[in-house]
Amino acid sequence: MKRLYVLSAILSISAYALACTNFIVGKKASADGSVICSYNADSYGAYMWLYHYPAAKHQKGDMRKIFEWDTNKYLGEIPEAEETYNVVGNINEWQVTIGETTYGGREEMVDSTGIIDYGSLIYIGLQRSKTAREAIQVMTTLVETYGYCSEGETFTICDANEAWIMEMQGCGPDRKVSKERVVWVARRIPDNAICGHANQSRIGQFPLKDKENVLYSKNVIKYARKMGWFSGKDEEFSWKNTYAFPDFGGRRICDARVWSFFNHHVKGMDRYLPWALGKDKDAEDMPLWVVPDQKVSVADVMADMRDHYEGTPMAIDSTDIGAGIWEMPYRPTPLYYKVDGKKYFNERPVSTQQTAWTFVSQMRSWLPREMGGCFWFGNDDPNMVAYTPIYCSMTQQPECYNTPGADDLTFSDKNAFWVENWVSNMVYPRYSMLFPSLKQVRDSLQNAYFAQQPVIEAKAKDMELAQRQQFLNDYSVQQAQQMMDSWKQLATYLIVKYNDMTVKPEENGKFKRGKYGLGATVKRPGFSSAYARRLVKETGDRYAVPE
Repeated sequence: MKRLYVLSAILSISAYALACTNFIVGKKASADGSVICSYNADSYGAYMWLYHYPAAKHQKGDMRKIFEWDTNKYLGEIPEAEETYNVVGNINEWQVTIGETTYGGREEMVDSTGIIDYGSLIYIGLQRSKTAREAIQVMTTLVETYGYCSEGETFTICDANEAWIMEMQGCGPDRKVSKERVVWVARRIPDNAICGHANQSRIGQFPLKDKENVLYSKNVIKYARKMGWFSGKDEEFSWKNTYAFPDFGGRRICDARVWSFFNHHVKGMDRYLPWALGKDKDAEDMPLWVVPDQKVSVADVMADMRDHYEGTPMAIDSTDIGAGIWEMPYRPTPLYYKVDGKKYFNERPVSTQQTAWTFVSQMRSWLPREMGGCFWFGNDDPNMVAYTPIYCSMTQQPECYNTPGADDLTFSDKNAFWVENWVSNMVYPRYSMLFPSLKQVRDSLQNAYFAQQPVIEAKAKDMELAQRQQFLNDYSVQQAQQMMDSWKQLATYLIVKYNDMTVKPEENGKFKRGKYGLGATVKRPGFSSAYARRLVKETGDRYAVPE
């Protein structure tokens, strides 16, 4: 999602908050042979639902209105395609999946006259493409024709056979300076590799003659030369060093998330730790992709999306004052703050409280396409949700992911976004106390979905096409609604179990009652020993009891 600009009493207007994370797994790097990609859509205060665009045929002359994804501002209209495909979430009926992260880049490159923003580009691309390569062609043709009005963007573009990363920027609003509309470059991720991006441009130098695995605009280097930003040999050209140089924030706040993903799956990533830490300007740059030591599963990627840098030098310290009494691995935003004129930062892990929705897309070439694409979806911080299976052929949506009347200012107990945020916002401030109960429910549901998947798909495979699509649609709806029921039960359980910072005892799965029928005496856990020691260190003898 967008690098949202933040106003703060202690920060200048140019300070930004960095949002969104994508991970990519090639088909020979995955445990089951699927192409896998993931997306945390992180946007402060945003409300999101499960998008659906039904397949359609269009008449010549039909136009499509374009509304900016971040603001709903009307930008203009473009001709409709003769045929558009079914899209649910960020996957279409052909198993094409598209995600994104915004890196910004040079501000003067933003084209305010363009009428295609990055969000519209994703969903139009999904509606018009049968393969990842075709999506790249569709998306780049659109912005070259109508202009691209967003900041610098990195896109994940995958299908059941190929995984690509594409980066794009406009060429500024002044056509007298530049008749060009956009520059872009796309690289295919090797089938045996994993890749990621997290609000920092990732493509550096690229082979100009590898037409099978590298695509780019004709002006990708010429435009940089004309603007005076590059003067070396063509083969020395680096996209990110020219258009979006990775400063401290680009490495520590952004690339560190990619480093953590790589570090989960590849030994020896300490070599690139100085780059991720961001303080050594001469640190060795991190590669665009790496080959994992072992095959990566869908469950692995889900765990990667829940990461807080555990076990690394960037781990969010559960013992410092920012963690609170109950060791919260989250910090408030904005990311930067000042004390006595000195600037400080919070770590920015993959898992963050501002995630509006998250997915892990599983694309499988050996299955009928209507069941090959399983789009695992969650409507909050991935650490706080169970991903439910959504098949790419879905045409009827779960009520919990598309609740009538619910929006960013209207709560509904029928809506997954609001119920899951209700639960997570109870858990955050009392993390070590409440999270184990949430994790138990989350993992129980997730394990059940994984266990059911081969059974459901084997049954669906023997059906006629129409029956199979309806069966998978009904199954997806059922699992989402059952998750909602479980989460409502979790919400009421947490308020009863942990009311007023106490813990009610249980016996045989029920709250325990005393001899005369009332609730049994509650436990009062108080401070952890580590927190109590820190409190005494900070307060001295103020709270000491006289001997």
